[in-house]
Amino acid sequence: MEVPEEFEGDQPEELGPFAVRLNSLVGRLARLGISLLGSAELTVVGRRSGTPQRIPVNPHTHEGAEYLVSARGHSQWVRNMRAAGGGTLRLGRRTRAFHAEELPDNALKAEILRTYLARWGWEVNDYFQGVTARSPEADLLSACPDHPVFRITTTPQKK
Repeated sequence: MEVPEEFEGDQPEELGPFAVRLNSLVGRLARLGISLLGSAELTVVGRRSGTPQRIPVNPHTHEGAEYLVSARGHSQWVRNMRAAGGGTLRLGRRTRAFHAEELPDNALKAEILRTYLARWGWEVNDYFQGVTARSPEADLLSACPDHPVFRITTTPQKK
């Protein structure tokens, strides 16, 4: 999926020192096998550097399918995922490789955002500019362009 023209030059807002430390802690815990309410560590190859980039994420299940939602918008991991087309999720010693497909801005994506906010809203509401799990569908649809969502499908491990 193409990056909307209005986002091509944007840099996501910088994380404050507390958020950087918290992300580092959550990522470290995931590497040790400790998940905070379902968190895992995402690794995706950097689109420019070619080196693996790691960040904690909250994989979200909706109607039996698994998704990654970017609460912070068109962030670096999103741009890397678009270029790489997949990555790995790690929790302790278990690592799952996956293929990622970005969803279009439609009613399905809005419903996924609704269930994501119902589960993770306490953590991410600040990034949704007043849109919550209880918002009308029109508000959720209007939030779709600002929050990329990827359907992830586990790929078989190479032996």
